[in-house]
Amino acid sequence: MSGWKKAVIFLSGSLVGGLALAFLAVAGLYLWRPEILAELTASAPSPTSDSPAADEPAGPVPTVDGAASPAIVAPPVVRDGGAASYASAVKIAAPAVVNLYVTRVATERVLRSFLDDPFGEFAPRYRRRTEQSLGSGVILDDSGQIVTNHHVIDNATTIRVQLADGRSAQAEIIGRDPDTDLALLKIDLPNLPAIRLGRSDLLNVGDVVLAIGNPIGLAQTVTQGIVSATGRDQLGIATFENFIQTDAPINPGNSGGALINTRGELIGVNTAIIAKSLGVEGIGFAIPVNLVRGVVNEIVTRGKVLRGWIGVGIETIDAEVAKTAGFDGAVTRIKRIAGGSPAQQAGLLPGDIILKIDDQTTRSSREVQLRIADTSPGQTLAIEVQRGSERGTARVRVDEAPQQVRPR
Repeated sequence: MSGWKKAVIFLSGSLVGGLALAFLAVAGLYLWRPEILAELTASAPSPTSDSPAADEPAGPVPTVDGAASPAIVAPPVVRDGGAASYASAVKIAAPAVVNLYVTRVATERVLRSFLDDPFGEFAPRYRRRTEQSLGSGVILDDSGQIVTNHHVIDNATTIRVQLADGRSAQAEIIGRDPDTDLALLKIDLPNLPAIRLGRSDLLNVGDVVLAIGNPIGLAQTVTQGIVSATGRDQLGIATFENFIQTDAPINPGNSGGALINTRGELIGVNTAIIAKSLGVEGIGFAIPVNLVRGVVNEIVTRGKVLRGWIGVGIETIDAEVAKTAGFDGAVTRIKRIAGGSPAQQAGLLPGDIILKIDDQTTRSSREVQLRIADTSPGQTLAIEVQRGSERGTARVRVDEAPQQVRPR
């Protein structure tokens, strides 16, 4: 073999060997001292505005037909004031949401052993103790009217209101409506912020909502969720139920606080959560603001909420069960009738199926309740019922509903 061929083979082998050694050196450096490699990489020159980045096109991108189209560049990420931020809504509504610190006196029986108190069963002893609880409220106008839940202030001896701006005042109870779990308070302070009222009838399932309140004493806490359902009833929370269901986290202390939309308008008053002890999360309920308007107006103008009453306890028979009895949809059945009530005087009996009220078909107990409650005392309702295989119409004179005090 000639000398020049040996030289070429030698140089080629040396080059391949050198590249292999360089690769092994870099790999070893990455494995044992990665920080050195990071420093070397960081020291490399970065592209300037005059030199395009490696992952961006340098100019117009050719299309299939050869024509040039502008380069596509992703828009910058908006950090403040973007669609995912509800800071403006909170800024509008939060100053009108207040914390309530409620004091009440509870009476409890003193349990003693037979040796200590042998006559305790016949002459029990009681003691009184002071309880304190938390809640929330919403300022409705600059005169100091505050709406909250009835169960928050029930049996209260004192109610202290703490504003977001640090001021506080004692509140008086203007009126209450246990049937909807609402109460109206009033404080006397100047320059009060008031919330803007929205419309709960315009809500749709999936709308974003925010809950503002005082959970476990953490003032001005805001949580976010969506409207999960509307018109929820038969929950056993109040006599008249028409709740907004939401998955916005609602915790103890949130009761009476605001449920707002993304415009900062009040669309509901937070009132209840499903017990987490049942393994349920993300289910809370709020009283629609349209119902709040009506109740507050009645309390302000009359001092109480005036409702019609005929003295029946009713339940809904769902469509599937009702069809087996020959009905074409859900119906309402009378479960019980109060003694001496208008319903008893009109001849209605437990077991009667309510088909129509004033010639309008009714499909649920909630619908029947609302129709009766919305009727002014003194008016007469024509209630069509089915008893067995017979149908008839009873004319029932509506009375004023007795004031109820629901248990805490």
